[in-house]
Amino acid sequence: MSRKPELRGRAARLARLLPAGRARAARAPFVLLVVLLLGGGLIGLLVLNSALSEGSFRLDALRKQTKNLTDEEQALQRDIDGYSSPDALQRRARELGMVPGGDPAFLDPGGTVKGVPGAASPEPAAVTGPAAPETVVPSAPAQSAGAPTSSAAPAPTPAAHAPETTAPAAAVAPLSTLQPAPTPTSGR
Repeated sequence: MSRKPELRGRAARLARLLPAGRARAARAPFVLLVVLLLGGGLIGLLVLNSALSEGSFRLDALRKQTKNLTDEEQALQRDIDGYSSPDALQRRARELGMVPGGDPAFLDPGGTVKGVPGAASPEPAAVTGPAAPETVVPSAPAQSAGAPTSSAAPAPTPAAHAPETTAPAAAVAPLSTLQPAPTPTSGR
């Protein structure tokens, strides 16, 4: 009943060239190819999704680490600010036995002294360490040839302020050994 009609003429010749079971066999590789493409696409999406999730977890961990490091940096900056405040520096200097300096004197490039240096005066209650040797107070500043002389009282001599003992000569280094010699520059 469901027999195929017999082909005649040209159609019969063409039918002999093509095998009868080929139509169904050609669909199997196509279906297999489509299934492989769909499966590969799904596996690719799964791998991509897991990589994005891993990146998200790593990003969260790095954000937490950044927050912790920022908090630590701020705490350290607060400590530095506390240690570098003027009150803290003054307290620490007193603990080390330092005293406020006197009036400074300045040297001009010509070698003249500007100002009258003053001795450092320790505060009696603040000094808790061993007594430091007294500093030598320089004599009156040198007057330049054209400068008028004042009729003020002469500057005190070092013997008036210094104790009878002096520092050993070996402890005082010449200024030339403390500072490097300037290097000449060419072309100037």
